[in-house]
Amino acid sequence: MIDLRSDTVTVPTAEMLEHMMNAKVGDDVYGEDESINELQRYAANMFGCEAALFCPSGTMTNQIAINVHTQPGDEVICHAYSHIYNYEGGGLAANSGCQVRLMHTPRGIFSTADVEACIMPAADAHAPNSALVNIENTYNKAGGTIWKLSEIQEIAAFCKSRNLKLHLDGARVFNALEATGDDPKAYGALFDSISVCLSKGLGAPVGSLVLGSKEFIKRAHRVRKRMGGGMRQAGFLAGGGLYALQNHVERLRTDRLRAVEIAETLRSNPNVEEVNRPETNIVLFKVKNIDVTLNKLKENGILAGPMGAGTVRFVTHLNLTDKDVARVCEICENLS
Repeated sequence: MIDLRSDTVTVPTAEMLEHMMNAKVGDDVYGEDESINELQRYAANMFGCEAALFCPSGTMTNQIAINVHTQPGDEVICHAYSHIYNYEGGGLAANSGCQVRLMHTPRGIFSTADVEACIMPAADAHAPNSALVNIENTYNKAGGTIWKLSEIQEIAAFCKSRNLKLHLDGARVFNALEATGDDPKAYGALFDSISVCLSKGLGAPVGSLVLGSKEFIKRAHRVRKRMGGGMRQAGFLAGGGLYALQNHVERLRTDRLRAVEIAETLRSNPNVEEVNRPETNIVLFKVKNIDVTLNKLKENGILAGPMGAGTVRFVTHLNLTDKDVARVCEICENLS
């Protein structure tokens, strides 16, 4: 089967596995795992942040950031497409006692005016305290859409002026950086915290990082422990993440170009109602009957993901070959 459900389905390359097996490990709860420490230093330096913390998942890194930045009863301002709102099991409420104020702008991108309209009056005791703004880059639910750096800079300056913390859910941030050519350090200068996933496009088997100031990471370390995220000899996993950061970032261009190729093929099919313009490695397309389409794809050896409202998702990744992509295009050209 050609699995296009997500870029989380990848398995480590032979080179990554070798790097993982040669990792120097220790007890990370004591801060003694050399491979984890190296990964954290490397990632923090990439983004120009003071420190980083290795965690099992991107959901955990997002939830840690929310917990550090807020108090129970606070409100988090985010887009209706946000992963923290849709796909993290109600963690905002369960872990931090927060509620959300949603924005409904096109493609997941919003402006300072949109944020300002969501801020609750601080002097009103009836209103929740607006504490945190969340940006997702790229926006999974919007089809991998990218924020322009200038847009983020405007949001960051506004948040600072209104004493709001700013978090980046950067699960696929390297896909965005590959497409725009922006410097990761520019991001590090704008956000109070950044979540980076290693197990999506970068192809590591497990793991995410949360980045920020030394004081933020000190507090994040305690929250990770509380959430059960303290690991022991996890350097074998960190070794895969470090290899991914050092070797798999530039190749994300291949995933983007393959997504464009598949989208163009779908666009030529009269039976496909609508196809997004891929900005990174995600293709969304609408069909008349999603169940029929998913079954036909599966019958032809292709796994895809449903995204609601008749929308199918393809996600390209490093385990695909040129032959796989050619086969996908052949099937999509004749999809009925």
